[in-house]
This record gives sequence, C-alpha cells and structure tokens, in this order.
Amino acid sequence: MKVDPHYDLLIVGGGITGAAVLHAASRRGLKALLVDRGDFASGTSSWSSKLIHGGMRYLKSGQWRLTLESVRERERLLLERPGLVEPQPFLMPLYEGGRPGPRALGAAFWIADRMAGRRTARRIDAAEALALEPLLAAPSPATRERAGGEGPRLEAAIAYRDGVVDDARLVLRLIFDAVGHGAHALNHVGATLLESDGRVTGARLEDRVDGDARDVSATVTVHATGVWAGAAPGAPALRPLRGSHLVFARETLPLRSALAWLHPRDRRPVFAHVWEGAVVVGTTDIDHPLVDVPATISPAEAAYLVEALALPLPHLRLDASMALSAFAGLRAIVVPPGELDRPPSAMGRDSAMWARPGLVGITGGKLTTHRATADEVLHEVEKQGLRVLPAAKEAVSAPATTRLQGRLGPAGAAWVAARPAEEGQPLAGTPYSLAELRWSLREEQVRHLDDLLMRRTRLGLVAARGAEALLPLLEAPCREALGWDAARWADEVARYRENWAARHAPPPDNRRP
Repeated sequence: MKVDPHYDLLIVGGGITGAAVLHAASRRGLKALLVDRGDFASGTSSWSSKLIHGGMRYLKSGQWRLTLESVRERERLLLERPGLVEPQPFLMPLYEGGRPGPRALGAAFWIADRMAGRRTARRIDAAEALALEPLLAAPSPATRERAGGEGPRLEAAIAYRDGVVDDARLVLRLIFDAVGHGAHALNHVGATLLESDGRVTGARLEDRVDGDARDVSATVTVHATGVWAGAAPGAPALRPLRGSHLVFARETLPLRSALAWLHPRDRRPVFAHVWEGAVVVGTTDIDHPLVDVPATISPAEAAYLVEALALPLPHLRLDASMALSAFAGLRAIVVPPGELDRPPSAMGRDSAMWARPGLVGITGGKLTTHRATADEVLHEVEKQGLRVLPAAKEAVSAPATTRLQGRLGPAGAAWVAARPAEEGQPLAGTPYSLAELRWSLREEQVRHLDDLLMRRTRLGLVAARGAEALLPLLEAPCREALGWDAARWADEVARYRENWAARHAPPPDNRRP
C-alpha cells in the first residue's frame, strides 16, 4: 500500500461524491487521498439508472431548487464531458385518458426548460411519435388478442432531451483525472477513523486484498460513504431505498428512441433507454433497510417493470427471463423530521452535510449534481482551517471527443488506438474491445475480475450470461497484467460467477398465465 504519512484531505468513499471531492480538491491546491473498502463506484454509483437528468419529477413535490440545480448541471456535463455524457432523446407517449394530462406535463417541461436556459421539449402528434419510435404502433388484431386486449390509444407525445452516462466510468474519470493532478486513490482499502482529543486525525487503512495496514493522518477527513453513512457519528437519519432495473438486448427490445412514461399502477415515472449497446428498463423505489444485504431485484420488482413495459409495448410480450441481466442499487435518502412515513417516491433527493472537528460528512444527493455537492464540501472543509484555492475557470465546452476519449481520457484512447487492429474489434456484440480491457488491466487499478467486467467495462451487464463466453479469452491478459497464477485466476472466475448469479442473473419468467 503506497501512501504518504499525511494528507490535507482524506476522503473515505469512492462513489460519485467522494470522486467529485477528490477531483475538485486536486485542482484547488489540496494534497488528497481517497480510499474505498470495495472497488471505486461499486457501492451505489455503478447501479444508477444511467441518466444525467433534470429531475423534473421533483417539481411535483416542490423541490424547485433541486430541479434547477439538476437541469443546469445536466447542461454543463453535456458540454464538458462529451463522449461520456451524451444527449439522449426521449419520447413520453401520451395516452387517451391518461393523467396527468398533456397540459400539466407540458407546463412541467416548460418550467424545466426555462430553468435549463434552453428548449429541449416539444409536443408532437401521434404520427410523428410513431415515425420516431415504430414500436409504439398499435398492434395487429391477432397480436392484441395474444396480448390480452388493446391498450389505450396513443394521442400524442412529448419529445425531450436528457443525458445518458456510464455512471461507473464517470466516477473513474473523476478519480483518475485527479490522480493525474497529483492526488492518490486506493480501492479495496478499508478505513477506521482515528481520533485524538475529540478531533478526527486520520484513519487506519487496511488493504482487503493483501492485508497490509498502516495509519495516515489528515488535517480534515471527508466521510462520503453514501447509504452506509448512517452509522457515522453526527450523520442524519437515512432511509435506504432500492432501485432495480432490467437490461435487455437490442434484438429483444429494439428501441430507436428512449421512452419515458407513467406506470399504469401507481403513476410513477418509468423508462426504457439505450445504453452501452443494450436497453435499460427501470426503475423501482422501495425500502431496503438492511444496507449490508446486497441489493438485488426481487420477483415483485421484476413483475412491476414487465407490467410497465406492457403499456407502451404490449405486442412484444416481454418477460424478465428474456433480459440479459438485472441490477439494483441503493439510494441514500435523507429523512427530514416527521417524514419517515412518506411514500418512497415522494421523498426528497437533497444531500445532507454535517461536521465535527477534523471531519466533514456528506450523504444523499444525485449523480447529476455531484460537482455542486463537491463545492459545498470544500467550502465546509475550508472552515476547518485548510486553505482551498479558488476554483479555476473551466472551458465552456470540451473539444470534439470520441467515445474512447470520453471514457478513458486522451492517453487511454491513444494507447487503445495504437494496439493491433484485431484487439480493437467489438467483443460479443458489445461496444468493448480487448484493447480497452488491456488498458484497464494496465492502468486502472483492477484487483478483482468483477472490477474489470462490472465497472471498467460493463460486459457483465450487456453481454450474454455475464460475458461467460469471453472468460477463456481474458485469462491470459489478466494473468499477465496482474500477476495472477492459475489458482488465483480460478478463484477469481468462481468469485465472479457466484456474484453474477446472485446479483445480476435475469429473474425467471414472471408473466401472468
């Protein structure tokens, strides 16, 4: 474990918030170290809905500030992170008799666009909606009979634009960009806070792979462990909520446009959008009180998502067992006094911060608003005596950027491009190549096989059976780059298969007879 004895800032937690704080600190004159007890982004930040979105639904519950911050940060990320955060056109189909009606929805989109400072939404008629997404077309009589009857008539749609992202890759770019500016970051390293005379002075670090341990001191420690922050002294009350998703192959769910609509059962927003060559369908919003129990999709959640798909796409007759994979993540929802009994989807998504001598804690918030959250944390850090330089003025927009440049950075993209042509070919019909995997093995702190297949790439989600067919191809590169012997490779494969089967295998057929 290579660490220095002392840091200005020690950040515990390598999700989006911790990564954003590290990124900001590295550019504002602070010597910083980030540690995560698992892999970077492995806790919550790799299991989001993959959207950089405006949070328009928060208008309904009066969270105007959150919506304003979200739409502005969305526009900023689209400008500053091309190749990683990309525009995602959406259609929201409007059905005969649906509530809320077109006027109410149109007003909400108008408000969000005014907040964003640009028009992204417009109402279109049914014919234009069908031209943009033919899967919305009314099924034939025979298909309707097989599907159990005709659904409501499509009247119109709202066409709008949000953003789509590989959430884990966003975290990794923030961390590795910070490392390039002199920061340090360690994954699979646990931290136990150290105190002296009532002040947090750093932490004892323990490498969970090789067992190495040592103490580091820090002027200020930032506690950014998300949903796991509830046990920290001074932390606010948290209500962990689970959001689950299904991932379908494009051949199974051949969308042209992303779709968003209201679930026919409870009028919650749901969606289906193209991501990394596949289609993500989500999401649920249910209590998950035991945060140390891994989040997995339940049969009831799978049935809920399949029921949602049956509204706009009844003729496809989809079921959960047709999915490539499933995933679930936990949201850290801060509970204001007296609001514990509110329905999950009515809970706010604001962040919460607390402080004690030598410690700043942060939890809650949204993927989209990570930069603003990091600025708030550094402002609080400054109050504890650290000199934080003013934020440098950033470019209004980044230059034209390819997918690889956005995901891996210029150096990574150049290295991948220089590999033999056969290593640049797509693997198993996905966007990923062997050259990309080699770069990650070489430069991106891969310590377990699932680090490579679930976060450096998303092959475990978008390739059939968790990329099982690719494992023989990956053995030699992994063993060569990481120094694994045959026994370690066998252990890693067994560990990966067990984890994938338990947390990501498609649920069984849940269609009603």
